[in-house]
Amino acid sequence: MALDRARPVGGPALLIFTITLLLLLCATSFTATATASAISGDDGHVVEGRVKVEVMRGKGFSKTANIKVIINAGEQVSFIRTDGSFSFEGVPGGTYLLEVAALGYFFPMVRVDVSSRLPGEIRASYIEGPRRISGSLVLEPLREENYYEIREPFSLMGLLKSPMGLMIGFMVICVFLLPMLMDSIDPEEMKRLQETQRANPSPISQFIQSRS
Repeated sequence: MALDRARPVGGPALLIFTITLLLLLCATSFTATATASAISGDDGHVVEGRVKVEVMRGKGFSKTANIKVIINAGEQVSFIRTDGSFSFEGVPGGTYLLEVAALGYFFPMVRVDVSSRLPGEIRASYIEGPRRISGSLVLEPLREENYYEIREPFSLMGLLKSPMGLMIGFMVICVFLLPMLMDSIDPEEMKRLQETQRANPSPISQFIQSRS
């Protein structure tokens, strides 16, 4: 009886609780270690460059705050700074398409190759043509874009070349030349022509007379 009283109460339950607590602590430590290693191994690379805004200022189209650089059609977006510089952080190794969105200007698309083996090695080249960008990544617009059709001034030659102008010119020629042609015809010849028309009326004139 004395030994039964000295036995600790809840011994098996306490042992199970202790083992469960140790397992939870080990799992939490393993998860934290895995998360930390994933974050430290996925920092990526930094892609930076500059948009040549010197040729764009004073044109009245784009403001510097509205110009943005886009990677892979919107996968990452970076607005340029006042000096035209931009940067992308945490870019994994691979090949990317880089474009500049600026109202009023057309920029060529650039292919950017980020090396996954050699940290910091980034190569850039234009999509159209094998021309590679040497040195720092500087993007310059190819041309200005006009979104409005410029109204052409009035031109007399343009009016005469239009279908309406040709029609008006033909009518004017008929008005002035037909009387001259009629006057140049011999009266006897004119009379003979009229008699021939009366003797052999055209189908159109017969149709009009039958309708009337």
